[in-house]
Amino acid sequence: MSGGGMPGTSQRIKRCGRAFVAPTLLLALVAGGCSSGGIGAPSATASDPAHGYGGSSSIADFFSGSSAKAPQTATGAQPDVNCPSVEIRRGASTLTLGPTGDKAAMTLKYQGSFARLARNCAVVDGNMVMKIGIEGRLVVGPAGGPGQVNVPLRIAVVQETPGGMKPVATKFFIVPVTLGPNDGNALFTHIEEGLSFPLPAPTSLLDDYVAYVGFDPVSAEAQSKPAPTPKAKPRPKSKPAAGAN
Repeated sequence: MSGGGMPGTSQRIKRCGRAFVAPTLLLALVAGGCSSGGIGAPSATASDPAHGYGGSSSIADFFSGSSAKAPQTATGAQPDVNCPSVEIRRGASTLTLGPTGDKAAMTLKYQGSFARLARNCAVVDGNMVMKIGIEGRLVVGPAGGPGQVNVPLRIAVVQETPGGMKPVATKFFIVPVTLGPNDGNALFTHIEEGLSFPLPAPTSLLDDYVAYVGFDPVSAEAQSKPAPTPKAKPRPKSKPAAGAN
């Protein structure tokens, strides 16, 4: 995780407000100032088949708030706990694909940015289950063109403590985005369901939990590299037969 200058718990609550686990949907709009890095998350019309999103009306409902139903909780009494906020991770708010350096402006292939985030939560069998929606845009640079572009994303839930950030749960995934011959940009959407972690004790510690979203090209590059071939073990030298000169 990238460090420096992330907001503390009191600042985050003051900016975004408390979100309780209930049948409500919260939108974290970057334009509204409810993000840590001041830059946003992927966006796309969920039903845009031309760009290969393969979405459905449920995606649009999730971001518009027209479907305000939280995931089903387990039977029995559930604790009244806070839903962790979702924010853009500082230092991972922009994706740049293409060579870097003095001539990067003309050799840039694609640039990605975030537009908005959304999340809701449910308590299931002692675990917090988060559903996180990510919207963003991929812009074609001077050296880019039509085709499929894989956008690497990571969600990391952390607990912010006075001594630093404590990892809680993380997930890396690739979102394929298809650009047509006449597309200068494309919107994309991903909804991650079932990101879960055990409820802390006491549950008030959830006030210090944050789900950070960011681009992760380093993990994507690591996945694309072939696994190293194990070196063959040298054969042991054979011992000379008894009585040989």
